[in-house]
Amino acid sequence: MRNHTAITTFILLGLTEDPQLQILIFVFLLITYMLSITGNLTIIILTLVDSHLQTAMYFFLQNFSFVEISFTSACIPRFLYSLSTGDRTITYDACVCQLFFTDLFGITEFFLLATMSYDRYVAICKPLHYMTIMNHRVCQRFVLGCWMITLLLLFPPLTLGLDLEFCDSNVIDHYLCDANPILKITCTDSAFIERMVLICSALILLITLLCVVLSYTYIMRTILRIPSAQQRKKAFATCSSHIVVVSITYGSCIFIYIKPSAKNEMSINKGVTILGTSISPMLNPFIYTLRNKQVKRAFNDLVKRILLLSKC
Repeated sequence: MRNHTAITTFILLGLTEDPQLQILIFVFLLITYMLSITGNLTIIILTLVDSHLQTAMYFFLQNFSFVEISFTSACIPRFLYSLSTGDRTITYDACVCQLFFTDLFGITEFFLLATMSYDRYVAICKPLHYMTIMNHRVCQRFVLGCWMITLLLLFPPLTLGLDLEFCDSNVIDHYLCDANPILKITCTDSAFIERMVLICSALILLITLLCVVLSYTYIMRTILRIPSAQQRKKAFATCSSHIVVVSITYGSCIFIYIKPSAKNEMSINKGVTILGTSISPMLNPFIYTLRNKQVKRAFNDLVKRILLLSKC
């Protein structure tokens, strides 16, 4: 995608041509986006101000919420603008930026989920050494590692993608700038880039999913060995929220790579992508708060503080 290419503006087809359906989609996405920002921002604030939530688990949750806010903000506002104004055009530079940031935040999310599963493994399987192993410096290195690995994996295909030319079509069959629909309209031979994107995607999914599966295999073995049923229930409760989030995130992503018929492939992928960019970021804060007594207690304490300050 060189700057001197004949095409400097793309057209995003969106999800539908039906005006009434577009209104429903706009209202739905606006509500889910506002709830996502509010929920994830609340978690970030709670983990910063409440001393009981300043542990490794909530440090990772804080970073995960930041990534969720960034990811959904890279996708949804631009689409909301398109739905409200009818302007489907997007400049070359804006398209490249959106592609970069959606991939950056999306891939980092997977590595953070894998890191969070390791944190749960240490908490359940090695509770006496948890504070030593998962100290603040180690947690910072884990998070930094997630970002660095993502950038290293993202850099080669993105660099090659900047050399693509567009001369026949500028219509992207999606509501955002995504790699697959962009590669379909280029007049440059993109076979090598497509293979690289597929290999990178497969590696990210397999490596992170393997970490999650291994962590929870050891966790389940340890939980089943606990003699007390109440203790087993308590141990499982500490992991249940993370398991639900992992299932939603990986489930939607894997579904995209299960190729349906060519006729329905893009429409199904767009629908699943909408779920991944709007529904998942909205649900995750509620999943963690509704199933976590510490977060609910911290939220109630924060509300009480705000009410006391407002009375003063």
